[in-house]
Amino acid sequence: MPSSEEKTLHLVGVGVTHSIAPGMHNHIAKSLGLPWTFHSTECPTLDDLLALAREPSTAGLVVTMPYKNTVMKPLDELDNLATMIGACNNVYYTQSTDGGRRLHGTNTDWRGIKGCLLEKGDESTRPSPVNPAAALIIGAGGASRAAVYALSEHLHCPELYILNRDDDEVAALIRDAQRLPHPPQITHVKTLDQAKALRESPYYVVGTVPDLEPRTETEKNVAAILEWFLSQEKKGVLLDMCFKPRRTRMIKSAERLGWPVVEGTHVIGYQIEEQWRLWAGEDRVKDLDSEGAWRVLLQAAEESTAIN
Repeated sequence: MPSSEEKTLHLVGVGVTHSIAPGMHNHIAKSLGLPWTFHSTECPTLDDLLALAREPSTAGLVVTMPYKNTVMKPLDELDNLATMIGACNNVYYTQSTDGGRRLHGTNTDWRGIKGCLLEKGDESTRPSPVNPAAALIIGAGGASRAAVYALSEHLHCPELYILNRDDDEVAALIRDAQRLPHPPQITHVKTLDQAKALRESPYYVVGTVPDLEPRTETEKNVAAILEWFLSQEKKGVLLDMCFKPRRTRMIKSAERLGWPVVEGTHVIGYQIEEQWRLWAGEDRVKDLDSEGAWRVLLQAAEESTAIN
């Protein structure tokens, strides 16, 4: 039976007011007969996020930058995915023994990444168990951990190259990756000569960083190495998880060099069924209007002045 209790869902982070997700989630709530409303809610601090999470009227959270790592420790419980991946982008609730609610953290980002990378490209040349390939990730923050998991555990890429300006961030990413069932071989590519010496070019490329003009020498070096990788004959699929703007520098460069590309807005759509299963329950999510939700999402992407 539809619930008559009004509740709220929130995208939480810093700089989230441009999000195109609320309309899609509100469409889903309506299709499920739930009087729930989804909001993009600025949380200047982690304490603000946790206060919102503990509000009785909150039914769930989508967590974005900069809290995908720092939100993990204060939660009551993390599932195996969040623990293995080392990042949390979804908070849901379960009942505690005293009748209260426990805050659970999981990761659904990897589903979005996997869905996007399988959206394009020639199926006959995709990496497979008998024909594995290398992949490239730009960035080493919270979103990169979901990319590592999706690529190494689900997309047959046991060798990963990382482009990132900070050595310590990459070292932490490598440590976190050791928790995975099949830890990938991760190489921090720091120079163009090092890139040229690698035994193979990446099939998949995943961008996980904001779309900012390179200014420092380190940032310019990362941009130059990426340009070299994209210039190679081998072209797989490129996903830029950043979608403000939708047509990022990385997307434009990849298209110019002949890569099939997927924009970051699609990452949202491939996560919705799992997110709503956790928020609303297994039985209710069977009535989720996935096709309609995608239609609302893509229309919002086309019409948004904040990301176009």
